[in-house]
Amino acid sequence: MPDPIDRREALTTLGAVAGSLVALPLVRAEEGQAHPLGAPETYEWRRPASPVTAAIMGAGSRGNGYASYAAKYPEELKIVGVAEPIPHRNETMAVAHGIPAEQRWDTWERAFDGPRFCDAIIITTPDHLHYGPAMAALERGYDLLLEKAIAQSWAQCRDIFVRSQERGAIVGVCHVMRYSPYFRMLKHVVDSGRLGDVVSVQHLEPVEHIHMSHSFVRGNWRNTAESNPILLSKSCHDLDILRWILGRPCRRVQSFGSLSVFRSEMKPAGATLRCADGCAVEPGCPFSALRIYVRGGDRWLHHKDTPGHDEASILEWLSRTNYGRCVYQLDNDVLDHQTVNMEFDGGITAAFSMEGLTSYGGRRTRIMGTRGDLVGDEKRMDVYDFSRRERHEWVTAEHAEDLSGHGGGDFALVRDWVQAVSRRDESLLTSNLAASMESHLIGFTAEESRHEGGTLKVIPEGELPG
Repeated sequence: MPDPIDRREALTTLGAVAGSLVALPLVRAEEGQAHPLGAPETYEWRRPASPVTAAIMGAGSRGNGYASYAAKYPEELKIVGVAEPIPHRNETMAVAHGIPAEQRWDTWERAFDGPRFCDAIIITTPDHLHYGPAMAALERGYDLLLEKAIAQSWAQCRDIFVRSQERGAIVGVCHVMRYSPYFRMLKHVVDSGRLGDVVSVQHLEPVEHIHMSHSFVRGNWRNTAESNPILLSKSCHDLDILRWILGRPCRRVQSFGSLSVFRSEMKPAGATLRCADGCAVEPGCPFSALRIYVRGGDRWLHHKDTPGHDEASILEWLSRTNYGRCVYQLDNDVLDHQTVNMEFDGGITAAFSMEGLTSYGGRRTRIMGTRGDLVGDEKRMDVYDFSRRERHEWVTAEHAEDLSGHGGGDFALVRDWVQAVSRRDESLLTSNLAASMESHLIGFTAEESRHEGGTLKVIPEGELPG
C-alpha cells in the first residue's frame, strides 16, 4: 500500500493544480477585433410607428425604473396612467410623464373602471397584488409587463397564463437577468458548444446582509403571506436563469433551508423594539436602522414613503414603519439561506444556493462541460478549453454601454417588450409568460420539498403550458 499523503502535501498539490489553471494561456481579442468567444445573436430592431402607451400599477422603485425608459426613449414608450396609493409617488410619476388627472388613481382597481385607454399595463405592485390587476388587465384586452414573481401560487400563475392565451395578449415577465449583457453572453457560450455537453452547474446568489435585512426582514418581501417565499420573490431570477441557460426541462427537485438569524430567540440582551429607542446594542449592531438609513447615506431609502432625505424626515419614517424596527423582533418568516438541488433532462445536475448572510452581492456561476468549464461572477467570466489548454476571459464592462439597473437588464427588457408589443411578436421577448412558467413551477415545487423535509419531488410535466 502506498504511503498516505499528509495534509500539508495534499494542500500543496491542490494549490499547484489551481495555480496551473491560472497559468493557462489567456486568449483575448486584438484591438478592434471580435472577441474569440463570439457574441450573442440579436434581432433587427425597428422603431415603432407610434409609441406603445402604458399605465403603471405601482409607482415604487421598479415602476419608476421601467417608466424611466419612456423618459429616455419617448418615441418608443409613453406612460399615460398611474395607480399608486402613496400621494408623493403618484404625483412624482404624474409630473415626470405628464399624466392627466383623469388617468391617475389611488388603487389599481379604479384604473379599470372605465374603457380601455392605452396599449398595455405595467404591473409593479407588491407581490400579493400581481394576480388581481393582471387578470383585470387581460380581461380588458391589455398587453402586460408583469414584475416577478408572476403570482403567489401556481394556480394563480396558471390562471394568468390561460387568460393571456384566451385574449391573445403579449405578456412579458420581468426576469431582467436574461437581458443583461453578462447573462446573454453566458448563454451564448453554453449554446456555442465551447463547453461541450453541460454536465453540471453550481450557482450562488449572495443577497448581501444589509440587502437581506432591508428587503426580506424589514421590507415588502419579509413575510410569505404578504409576498412570496424568497425563492420566488428573489431567487426566481436564478431558477429562471438556470432553466434558460440549460435549455431543457427540470425533472426533479429537492430543497433545504431555514431562517437562522432574524428570529426573536437571537435578539441581543438590551435590544429595544426600535433602533432609535435608546437600544443598548445599536452602536455595534450591523443591522442598526440608524446605521443603515441615517448614517449610511441614501442607498437604501428608495422605499421611503415620504419625500426628502433630511435626517428629521428619515427619523419620522423610521419611527412608524418596519424599517425602524429591530430585525430580531418582526413578523418576517422568509428564509435567510436556502439550497435547491435540481436534475435536468439528460442527467444534468444543478445546485443553487441563496445566501442572505454575505458581505458581497453579485451572482457566481460555475458550469462544467465535457470540453471545458466556465467561471463567472457577473463582472467577468473565464472560459477554459480542456484540449487547447487555453483560458478565454470576457469582461462585462468592456462589452456593455449601460450597466445600471440589474447590469443593464432593466432597459434591455423594456426595449424588447416594446418591440414585442409594437410588432405583435412575442418571440422577440425571451421572458414571455410561457417561457417563464417553468421556473416558477420549479420554485413552488422546491418549496413543497422543503416543507416536507427535503423530499425529492418530480416536476409535474402536465402542469406546464403546451
